[in-house]
Amino acid sequence: MAILTDFHVASGSFIVGETEPRRLQAFLGTCVGVAVFDATAGVGGLAHLLLPEPVGTGSLAHPEKYATTAMPLFLNRLTQLGATPENMRAVVAGGALVGPLTPLDIDLDIGGRTAETALDALQAAGIQVLRTETGGFFTCCLELDMQHWRHTIQPSGLDAERADSPARLPVRADIQHSIEAIQPIPQVALKVLRIMQQESYDIHQVAEEIKKDQVICARTIQLSNSAMFSKHQEVTSLDHALVYLGKSLFLKLVISAAVQRYYGQSGIGYSLCKGGLYHHAIGTAVVAERIAVAAGAADPGAAYIAGLLHDIGKVVLDQHVSDAYPLLYREFQNRQTEIITVENQILGIDHTRVGALLADRWSLPRPLQNVIRFHHQPEENADGDTLTVIVYLSDLLMSRFHSGLELERINTQHIGDHLARLSLSAGQFRQLVDLIPETVFEPASETLADET
Repeated sequence: MAILTDFHVASGSFIVGETEPRRLQAFLGTCVGVAVFDATAGVGGLAHLLLPEPVGTGSLAHPEKYATTAMPLFLNRLTQLGATPENMRAVVAGGALVGPLTPLDIDLDIGGRTAETALDALQAAGIQVLRTETGGFFTCCLELDMQHWRHTIQPSGLDAERADSPARLPVRADIQHSIEAIQPIPQVALKVLRIMQQESYDIHQVAEEIKKDQVICARTIQLSNSAMFSKHQEVTSLDHALVYLGKSLFLKLVISAAVQRYYGQSGIGYSLCKGGLYHHAIGTAVVAERIAVAAGAADPGAAYIAGLLHDIGKVVLDQHVSDAYPLLYREFQNRQTEIITVENQILGIDHTRVGALLADRWSLPRPLQNVIRFHHQPEENADGDTLTVIVYLSDLLMSRFHSGLELERINTQHIGDHLARLSLSAGQFRQLVDLIPETVFEPASETLADET
């Protein structure tokens, strides 16, 4: 019995290799996945394309993100391993219009143009396309079994075992109990949050405080060595992390490590892959920080923390979503509406309101509470701060282009107004897409038994 390892290919990257017991996966929304294999040569791979073409000269540093630049590199790597065009076969999926839709989605047609560019590249190379499932309104998962060269395309989040199970709906008392059962945010994390709002502080004294919490200390070192933050030198201690990464990144990683304990409690409710909630939180944080820098509309450090905490309400609701998953998933897919509408219909409350209750319980700063409560509906934030708008856009980008991490869908009815708040035009939306990180962490892997 062979052992297969599932390997999630991150958005804006590709993986190639020879015959081996590994199953490549790409979770696709607006992004496009291209699986190509040559069974005769025993060579294949999967590309996860973010955009049809680079949006500026600065984009050329990451050619794997764009169909026009990634496809030649991808096919060339396969050829170098021994694949030939006459024996190569391809499968293309994704490029969905992930609702609710606006004229902006249709006008930009990012997914459609990415798919067309990829298909044109395959045709120009003389590679036969076995199957194409692009467009539509559903997120999907494209898989390539590199042991037997089989391919599948199936809806993201579809779990046959759970889909046939009866839904168990919670009552309000159940959700309130879950809020009360969540452990308080660590004091060291609250101290770091307060420190980051000050103009001057002794970073070494902060480090000494952090060392008192061994769990957060260990997780900070672990994050320092992750693909997202590592500078290709192993970090071995907290002091090393501080010196090597700098105080700004160091403090952000401490908060990330503290928050990880909560997202780690989540099970199989919102997450569509292993660690989905936490991966989405980190990705949203990074995008929010980059938008804050690009727009000059908020403190980048504050934007990072806000992005990290925006979905904390899902941690509370996750177990209840898992119990009600069959009904919630069907409503989510059939109605093509945003997630908070479905949550309110099925659970009687949504993750933004639950998150706000938790944020108040933790006495988080008012701007963070606003983000947590209004990141799906910034127009309802009476304070009118731009931080909530930045996180809304970051969450939207992650849900569209890093789909498959969690159940998520965001209304874009007021997106023009939100972009204008940051002095951005609808035409600059592609520049925002380009801010999405190539990888959040090392792609999650799971080992499975294959009985064939």
